[in-house]
Amino acid sequence: MTKVTVWNEFRHEKESEEVAAIYPDGIHGQIAKFLTASGLDVKTATLDEPEHGLTEAVLAETDVLVWWGHMAHDAVDDAIVNRVHKRILEGMGLVVLHSGHMSKIFMKLMGTSCDLKWREADEKERLWVVAPNHPITEGISEYIELEKEEMYGEHFDIPAPEELIFISWFEGGHVFRSGATYKRGNGKIFYFQPGHETYPTYHNEAIQKVITNGVNWCAPTSWTYPKYGNAEALEKIGGK
Repeated sequence: MTKVTVWNEFRHEKESEEVAAIYPDGIHGQIAKFLTASGLDVKTATLDEPEHGLTEAVLAETDVLVWWGHMAHDAVDDAIVNRVHKRILEGMGLVVLHSGHMSKIFMKLMGTSCDLKWREADEKERLWVVAPNHPITEGISEYIELEKEEMYGEHFDIPAPEELIFISWFEGGHVFRSGATYKRGNGKIFYFQPGHETYPTYHNEAIQKVITNGVNWCAPTSWTYPKYGNAEALEKIGGK
């Protein structure tokens, strides 16, 4: 069974009654709930726990890390970022949600500013599936429509996605590459844009399905971790 750790700052829910009303168990609690219902083995971790809840032991037992952050990116310790980065290169999957595009770990993996245009105006969002045969879009129709979401718009300063999964259109006219995958080292990464804290996005069944599919896609397959460094010759060299 795939082991998942859902990480969340858990700050908005403590400071805003509006957010707490939408996510009484925290954004991480809501995500963990539907991932657990899908049959995954799920734990949660939050910013204010010791080592942000991402100890060596926790990460060693994590197949896929789900990351939600927004108001406290700078509060994440660089040593923990490096620890997570190492595990991804070793094969742990990473699902980055919404404003996690500006998290230290995503920016480190992308090597770019990861900046974009944004606007909070209660706009309709239509997420168009552009990879209908991809495992992440299994069970999803041609598009997902959200009544209200925060607008994210191009240009999105990320490397060209290895696979583009969704493109979004917003009521105000902007478009956005809202679902993208990458591989870094032995780990797989899925970025998925919807999920502003003041909207009930993570209660939407189609959004839940995409995130669940994304976790399953990011999970490590059965492979042997490569041995790096100095290597013995497999054949005789120079007749020796």
